Amino acid sequence: MQKNIAGTEVEVDAEGYLTDMNQWSGDIANAIAEELHISPLSEKHWAVINWLREQTANGVELNIRKVGASGVVDIKEFYQLFPGGPLKNASKIAGLHKPTSCL
Repeated sequence: MQKNIAGTEVEVDAEGYLTDMNQWSGDIANAIAEELHISPLSEKHWAVINWLREQTANGVELNIRKVGASGVVDIKEFYQLFPGGPLKNASKIAGLHKPTSCL
C-alpha cells in the first residue's frame, strides 16, 4: 500500500514498514521517529540506524543480541533509545522490513 511520509509516496506493508529500503531517506526516518514519539534523533540514534541498514544490506538477519554485540550500543541503551520495542522501532525508522525475530 502507498503512504505519504515526509512528502514522499512510499510503499509500506500492513504494519507500516517500508517494503523497499531504497525509498528511505533521512527525512522519512525523522517523520517515522516522530510518529513513534522517538524524536529528535540523536547522533547515537543515527549510529544505530546506519549500523542496522548496513547489516541488512549485507544480508545479516537482525536480532537484539547482535545489536548489543555491535559495539555501537549496548542492549540497555538500545532499549532507552528506542522504547516500546527497540528492534521493531529502530528497523521501522531505518526503513527496513520488520525483523523476523520480532513478534
